[in-house]
Amino acid sequence: MIYIVGGKILTMAGDVWEKGYLCIENGKIRELGPMKDGAPFPLPANKNLTVINALGCLVMPGLIEAHCHMGITEEKKGMEGDDCNETVNPITPHLRAIDAINPMDAAFSNAVRAGITSAMIGPGSSNVVGGTFSFVKTFGRCIDDMVVLSPAAMKIAFGENPKVNYSGQEKSPVTRMAIAAMLREELFKAQRYYEQKCAGMKREKEDFRLEPWIPVFEKKIPLKAHVHRADDIQTAIRIAEEFGLPMTLDHCSEGHLITEKVKESGFPAIVGPDLTSRNKIEVQNMAFKTVGILNQAGVKTAITTDHPVSLIQSLPICAGFAVKAGMEEMEALKSITIYPAQICRVDHRVGSLEPEKDADIAIFDGSPLKVETKTLCTMIEGVIVYADESFSLPICEKKV
Repeated sequence: MIYIVGGKILTMAGDVWEKGYLCIENGKIRELGPMKDGAPFPLPANKNLTVINALGCLVMPGLIEAHCHMGITEEKKGMEGDDCNETVNPITPHLRAIDAINPMDAAFSNAVRAGITSAMIGPGSSNVVGGTFSFVKTFGRCIDDMVVLSPAAMKIAFGENPKVNYSGQEKSPVTRMAIAAMLREELFKAQRYYEQKCAGMKREKEDFRLEPWIPVFEKKIPLKAHVHRADDIQTAIRIAEEFGLPMTLDHCSEGHLITEKVKESGFPAIVGPDLTSRNKIEVQNMAFKTVGILNQAGVKTAITTDHPVSLIQSLPICAGFAVKAGMEEMEALKSITIYPAQICRVDHRVGSLEPEKDADIAIFDGSPLKVETKTLCTMIEGVIVYADESFSLPICEKKV
């Protein structure tokens, strides 16, 4: 059993305690609450305890990256480590990110050192349909042991990336019209396949390329739409509504230009990466203000680095820049903790400090939104996976 005591606790579930305690047992949060000045924290009897003194520190849930490609586009490995896009067929729903994520990628270590304890990882945006994402913890050597949810979303892409990739191959899609038409055709076939299976109709064999659509049509996982420009955002919304499917709007760079349309759709926005150059036409209007404008309008928001487009460890700094551009600080913190957990449908396990949730915890020496702040300790499921050299662990052990 581990106790973290004395730190300022941001639960991200509504409670903020200037001085609190948190108890961890068997990888889960057992209990937590405020401490009164001068009063001892409630040590249970007859237990082996590890006590971590977090006095003067900020204790909060581990940060969450809602959209990235770490481990699937590996750092420092060039083509040999790039498994992000299967650029020979624009429709590839049968591809699974879990089969290409390498936990040995240096980005995982960088994530842990930044207090990031989980991430949504999946294929890139060169294909109209790219395949399924997986939501994983950021520490481990075997990806199967790190998975929280897989499949977790179905990647679809609009705009510049599919156009550029396939126009050079002299085949569709070359226009935005073709992207939309090809996606509709695929969804039409997948819907018929799903309806036939629901009706118990016999088939000679299962269709390997259509089976992955079943959890989407069952609404267990969302479409994950790569959309930057306002017109692409609206096309994605139009198609999702035609088929009655859940969806997240990833990047949403011009979402602030059509705020009411995004709000009316009810779809959440995963905004970013804004800490990078405007190296494509479709990102000319990207800005750190976007996520705050959408959030203030009532859109559920998350912030993304889109690693490796910008580095995974910059996630909390991106949230800090969003605050500088007008976003409320607590909403920015929620956009890298509880909101991405809800958007990724894993908030029953991560995203906030509450009893029975995974003990994924980050301890900082200040606000993680500030560039000078250090991550002092990162825990995943109650295991200390990183500790800064200035923060010796455990502080003390007691047998009561």
